[in-house]
This record gives sequence, structure tokens and C-alpha cells, in this order.
Amino acid sequence: MITAIIQARMGATRLPGKVMRPLAGKPLIAHIVERLRFSRRITDIVLATTVSPADDVLQAWCEQNGILCVRGSEADVLGRYCKAANAVGADVIARITADDPFKDPVITDLVVDCLLENGLAFASNNNPPSYPEGLDAEVFTYAALECAGKEAKDPFEREHVTQFFYRNPDRFPQRNIACDQGYPQYRWTIDTEADFQMAEAVYSSLYREGQIFLMNDIIGFLEENPLIAKMNIGEKRSAMYEGLSDES
Repeated sequence: MITAIIQARMGATRLPGKVMRPLAGKPLIAHIVERLRFSRRITDIVLATTVSPADDVLQAWCEQNGILCVRGSEADVLGRYCKAANAVGADVIARITADDPFKDPVITDLVVDCLLENGLAFASNNNPPSYPEGLDAEVFTYAALECAGKEAKDPFEREHVTQFFYRNPDRFPQRNIACDQGYPQYRWTIDTEADFQMAEAVYSSLYREGQIFLMNDIIGFLEENPLIAKMNIGEKRSAMYEGLSDES
């Protein structure tokens, strides 16, 4: 069983409530789930949120839309992942953050295939980054997650789920997939108002109900509309690469 676990909360510091903010007529979180359903590898989807009352709205949305919602510590995101994986008996987990409305299921599937075909514990496409920010894919086995859940003590590792793997490559066989043509200059995640406005501009042109647009579709659109590509150009690349992910 290959499970996509979406980490989401309403209390993101820079843009609170963004995961339920309307985008192309539906909440942002709905687009995350919709895009995951185009994956040929992912067999089920779980949303892992916090026990904060502010996140009751996420549980309610999940119940209305047939998504399993697992709740846990706000700070211990790794613990949340362990709880969510146990809830469904996951064998392999794809880590998904709820502020990436352009997540590409084809790319996620490539990383899943890399892990399975090479007998790895962990596979990613962001070490170093070569894909647009927001198309990050991290996939790991349940055994690796269970080990991290038991052994990771550093609060940084508890908050940033996969850091225990990056810090222990000798213990967790891993591989990175690089983009054939590097696009790390593109920022397709949502941490700020400028990010959201850029996403709205892309969705207003490319989104069609029941269909999906992928990385090359977005790149083609932005090359034709360079002003849209520049809407959030001043924003820094995700703090995840400095160990400070905003969306947890």
C-alpha cells in the first residue's frame, strides 16, 4: 500500500488559513487531493493535522469528502506521520505538504518507482533542488518512518519529517532524482499573498474540472506570460532547505 500523507494545518504563520482558502472555486486542500488522485502509484490518501481546535475545519472537510483525517501534535509532525501510517497500514509513504497546489503526480510516481525498483529506504527529487519549488517529492518506506519515529530526538527532526533520513544516509539507502532541465528558479508553492496570487493566475488559465495540468504545461504558460512568473519572484525558496518549513 502506497499512501500519500498530507500534512496540513490552519495556523501557518505567514498565511494563516491558506489550506482552506478558495482557489478556482474550491479549497486549496481539495486541489492537493484532486491532483494526487491522478497518480498511478498512490493507493490511498490521509490528511495528518493537529489537535488544535483551529484544525477542526480540516477534519470536517475530510469527513465531507471521504478522506481519512488523523490528528496529533502540532510540533511533532513526525509523530503525526507515524500515527497516520499506522492507521492505514501503509507500506510506502509519499510526504505531501498542503501548500503545493501544483504537485505533479507524474513526478511523484517517478520517485515512488525509484524507491521500489532500487530497494531504497528513501527517495527524493530535492537534494539538491532541480525541480520547481512546490514539486518536491519525498517517498520512504514504513520501516524507515518507524525507525525515525522511535529514534529521532532532535525537535528539528520531529518537526521536519524527513530530516532524520537526510542526516543518516548510511542507515537509509537513498537516491535523488534530478530534473533533466533544471528549473529551481521557479517558485510554485504558497507561503505568501504573492504566491497565492501567482497560483490564482495560473489556475484561472490552466485548470479544468476533472483534468490535470503538469509541470511542462505550467512552464509553457509562464514562458508565454513572464509577468505572472515574476509575481512572486522576490520570495525566498522554501525554508525547508534551511530546516524551517512553514507548512506543518
